[in-house]
Parts: sequence; C-alpha cells; structure tokens
Amino acid sequence: MTNEAAERVRALAGDARIDLAIVLGTGLGDVVAACAGDVALSYADLPGFPRADVSGHAGRLVIGRRGGVRVAWLQGRAHFYEDGDAAAMSGALETLASLGATRLLVTSASGGTRADVAPGSLMRLVDHINFSGRNPLIGARGDDRFVAMHDAYDAAFGAELDAAAATAGVALTQGVYMWFSGPSFETPAEVRMAKMLGADLVGMSTVPEVIMARRLGLRVAGVSLVTNFAAGFAGGAPDHAGTKRIAAQGAVELKRLLDCFFALQESRT
Repeated sequence: MTNEAAERVRALAGDARIDLAIVLGTGLGDVVAACAGDVALSYADLPGFPRADVSGHAGRLVIGRRGGVRVAWLQGRAHFYEDGDAAAMSGALETLASLGATRLLVTSASGGTRADVAPGSLMRLVDHINFSGRNPLIGARGDDRFVAMHDAYDAAFGAELDAAAATAGVALTQGVYMWFSGPSFETPAEVRMAKMLGADLVGMSTVPEVIMARRLGLRVAGVSLVTNFAAGFAGGAPDHAGTKRIAAQGAVELKRLLDCFFALQESRT
C-alpha cells in the first residue's frame, strides 16, 4: 500500500523529492496557508493513510514549496484511542519516507504542568515519556524494531527551530511530553504523577509517530501548543472544545515560527 500511495502522490504532485514532513495536531491544520502550486490530497484517496475521525483533523495531505523546502503537510493524525492501533500513522510515514523525506516535525495540542508556561504557549519537545505502555513496533519483525531512543528528538533540527523562534520573536520553551492513551483526559492525580516524573506536557499523540519515524531513519523535532493547564493544575479542567479554540489561536504563532524557519532554510541554500 505504501508504494501505491507514493505513486498516487507522484502522479498528482510531481516527482520532486519531499524534504520535510509536518504532522499538524488538533486545531492546527490552518497553519497551512494556501500557496500557488500546492497540491491537496484526501487521506481517503491514499492507501495506508488513516481515517480522519476526530474533529479538528481535516485528513488531508498538502504538498508545496516553502522557501527552498518542499514540504508535505499532514493535516490531522490518527490516534491510538480511535481503534487501539498505535501504528495507525505507519502507512503515512512510510509513504513520505519513500518520497524522500528525511525530517519530520510533529506538532500537537497538550496540557501543561508548568505555571510559567501558560495556555497559548509553544514548547519544543526535547524528550518524551511513553506512559501508555503501548508501542507501535509491537509485532514488527527484524532487528530494526529495536530502535534507539536516546536521540529521538534531533538536537540540530531543534536548534534550527530555536533560531527561527528567536528571529521571529516567538517564545519557544523546551520540555518533556508524556503520552497517555486517551481519549479521556488525565485525572488530577495522574497529572501530579506526570509532573513528579518530569513531564512538562501531557497529551494523547506524538510519541507513536516519533518511534516509527526513528525506525525509518527520519530526524525528528516536535513542537506542542499548550492549550490548557492539565487537570487539577492551576485550575485546569480541559475539554475538547477548549482545546480546539486555543489551538486555533495558537496556530497563528506556530505559523509565524514556521514561516521564519522556512526563510532561514532558504537563506542557507
């Protein structure tokens, strides 16, 4: 299915190599501002791509050039909680890798556990905690399933995002993300535990994609938008409607960050 999806993408979007893939999380799909030459494809038309069943996830692959970078935007993701498949994004990631992508930027909406990082803030991921206990590589065969995760988030890639944020005047802190399976939000006790274990963010995505991307040899960076304080922390009482509302507002800052990132990439070519 991966080869079939790749051929469909090439037929509609051309043979040029994809440089960078970006997964856009809940409410962040509008970060993709339409540009001349962009090609949009529905996940439903690409074998192996996930269904888009969660509100705030459009379920489209948009391919276009930003600065000197050819980007594949994934407007929406599949989550483990939708059907119990931690590897639900595997087909999409494998297709993009086969189209030449060497880097993946994962974005998400999350709950924060730090008083100094208010809702609406962006945080770059430097590590994660897989609290769910699930792994998308369970059942895989071959020695490449034993993926080293000491460098899951690429330091050089992250430094490029830091430089873009500084140039654009966008506040970008750093932190650790803890993955819960969802779909229910975390309890106050779970949030206290997460904070004690070193998590700055809690959420229901991202980690499976990072694991699969590292198996594919992709360099990974992550940026999460804090849409709320996590349950029981600083009065946090998260809900999905609020997550989408704050994410839509925070998408403006994320777009500013990425626009500057692409401009800096172009200046280096």
